[in-house]
Amino acid sequence: MFLELEKECMRVYRRKVDSASAERAQLHQSLMAKEAELKALVASIGENTTQFKVDEKHTSLKDQLAAVTPLLEELRTKKEERIKQISNVQSQIEKIKAQISDHGYQNYDGCVKQLSDDHDLSTRRISDLQMQLRNLQKEKSDRLQKVFIYVDEVHGLCAVLGMDFAETVKEVHPSLHGTNSENSTNISDSTLEGLTQTILKLKAEKKTRVFKLQEIVEKLHKLWNLMESAEQERRQFAKVAAVLGSSEEEITSPGILSLDTIQETEEEVERLTKQKASRMKELVLKKRLELEDVCRNAHMEPDMNTAPEKIIALIDSGLVDPCELLSSIEVQIAKANEESLTRKDIMDRVDKWLSACDEETWLEEYNQDDNRYSAGRGAHLNLKRAEKARILVQKIPSMIDSLIAKTFAWEDERNVPFLYDGVRLVAILEEQKLRRAQREEDKRRCRVKINIPPFATATTRALAHIITD
Repeated sequence: MFLELEKECMRVYRRKVDSASAERAQLHQSLMAKEAELKALVASIGENTTQFKVDEKHTSLKDQLAAVTPLLEELRTKKEERIKQISNVQSQIEKIKAQISDHGYQNYDGCVKQLSDDHDLSTRRISDLQMQLRNLQKEKSDRLQKVFIYVDEVHGLCAVLGMDFAETVKEVHPSLHGTNSENSTNISDSTLEGLTQTILKLKAEKKTRVFKLQEIVEKLHKLWNLMESAEQERRQFAKVAAVLGSSEEEITSPGILSLDTIQETEEEVERLTKQKASRMKELVLKKRLELEDVCRNAHMEPDMNTAPEKIIALIDSGLVDPCELLSSIEVQIAKANEESLTRKDIMDRVDKWLSACDEETWLEEYNQDDNRYSAGRGAHLNLKRAEKARILVQKIPSMIDSLIAKTFAWEDERNVPFLYDGVRLVAILEEQKLRRAQREEDKRRCRVKINIPPFATATTRALAHIITD
């Protein structure tokens, strides 16, 4: 019985020893696993390792396990927080990268991906990611600002050209119109390149339209001046007419370069052109009268090739373009005005000479008036005029000589005769000089017959002159 009892006790003891050994091994294994996880978390998070060490010398396995467990839970919580923090930064980085990359922007669904790399959860990694995020945010801000500048420029060009702004930017990217959200605006390289190309195309189109409209407006101005259009008729195209004197950068009025505006201006030019054809004969004749007035004032003969009857015959026959005929007459008017300026000095002298001749004629009539010395009203005024006229008449020969010299100088300089109403002025002056000399000779002979003594008084001489006249 004792032997049986002893054997039974040995079996119970062995079972308890084995159970205790198994439990110890399990506790040791669990402790090792938690310590390994603790070391991995400490290494991943990058915390100070001395803070999470357990004293193994005087502590049982259960106490060691009890001490490790809260440390492990703390590190697990910190790991989750780090994972969330890093995932949040990475999601923002991926989102901005997706916006910058056109392909990624189209495929990006906004979901935050699970952090795949959990070996490095240190603060240094978080700082690096945050630095990368700030750089991307700055790049996004710069790109967004550039996109807004480009879109504003496209809007201004579309307004001037009368084009649909919405359709124009939608061709580049749909997100550029219809939204004010910065996050929904595409800022990829393809969008910036598309906006740049669009601006270049719009500027080229603006340049082409400016050149075309300026040509049309130049024709319009010529027709207005030619037709002498009323101010009210011109006011309708006042804004368009301002394009002629403006540079390309100064043309910013909305719709000023639209196709409708250009077409309306072309139609106005066509209308005035048709109207010009019907009024051209009247305009040509009017210019001819202007030429005749200039020539008449300068005592010149107009070109007989553009005489009114010839003009009418040429226009009616269709042999000459009325515009060319009008231009020819305008050239003749310009030449006549230029020549009249060169003749001005001589013509002024001719006017003075003719005025003196008129005074001479008046003086002759006055001397033949028997009542000139009567005490009638205004007699003293006539006497004063007669005195001045006698002084002026005495200067006529010198006037003629000076005028002949001036005329000869003018003719030598231009190698053409100076014509006065179709007759050479020198010939007229020489003839007048000859007549005057003959008249003076006749007067001298009369004086010889009357035999005025040299010691006669001034009154006697005046009476002798009166008798002679």
